[in-house]
Amino acid sequence: MSSSKVPHVVLQSSSNHNIPVIGLGTASTSATTGDTIKVAVLEAIKLGYRHFDTAPIYGSEEALGEAIIEALQLGLIGSRDDLFITSKLWCSHNHPHLVLPALQKTLQSLKLEYIDLYLIHWPVALKPGNWKMPIGEEALTSFDLKGVWTQMEECQKLGLTKCIGVSNFTCKKLENLLSFANIPPSINQVEMNPKWQQKKLREYCQTKGIILTAYSPLGAKGEIWGTNDVMDNELLNQIAVARGKSVAQVSLRWLYEQGVTIAVRSYNKERLKQNLEIFDWSLTEDDYEKINQIKQDRTIKNGPLNFDGNLWDGEN
Repeated sequence: MSSSKVPHVVLQSSSNHNIPVIGLGTASTSATTGDTIKVAVLEAIKLGYRHFDTAPIYGSEEALGEAIIEALQLGLIGSRDDLFITSKLWCSHNHPHLVLPALQKTLQSLKLEYIDLYLIHWPVALKPGNWKMPIGEEALTSFDLKGVWTQMEECQKLGLTKCIGVSNFTCKKLENLLSFANIPPSINQVEMNPKWQQKKLREYCQTKGIILTAYSPLGAKGEIWGTNDVMDNELLNQIAVARGKSVAQVSLRWLYEQGVTIAVRSYNKERLKQNLEIFDWSLTEDDYEKINQIKQDRTIKNGPLNFDGNLWDGEN
């Protein structure tokens, strides 16, 4: 599939910047080397992926930057502008005076002059330092969201990022942010898949013009934070068999039909290809009846914390 076949969504709050609806995520706790990531990114570009999602905590920024340089050298893309690059502000940098230096470090790691989207990774602040996950309560400090967001806005004004947004924010936290934001968030990146459908958050974000990006769209099977409950779901398997598709394709198609964007991780060439083959067919009413029967359960309970930090404000 060429990149022109992957649909785009307009980010309403960021000068009509477009985001491809599906991108390659690079989060992994398994023994993934920089070379593995680099090879996967190059293969993904050949297949038509143009959105790549990274973060300092993933340890993948440098490998992604190297892959972009090589893609340009090989002529796989005409210019850096052909790509959409997302990175994130880690919790230990969730302090107003650390936002700009953190983004500058990300740009240095990526060897880029700008990124397309910069997100607040989690709505918690840590005392500066290299805290190991899961993080204990002793590492937490007060989170000055207004001060941090003001600096995120400054990063966009400086042209270091085209858009700004958040990740793992509830309706309540978004409502607070929108009460003082001069530039509203373009994106809220959250766990979302058929076993955690985020109906309330989807509806809220739609009314506010905020696009959702689904991470763990297939449940992140095999990762310490992941679950087998998506890929091994019997109802999804029934749909897949009936439609001649994979469970992954059914899950990704369902997400696409909800109007969200997707960051899906795979370093396997064939699965990378299959994950793009979701745009020329549709789910039926019967398929939706089955998907609506799936028991709902959030996989990521405490995020990066080792205790209940009330990240989700009791929202389902």
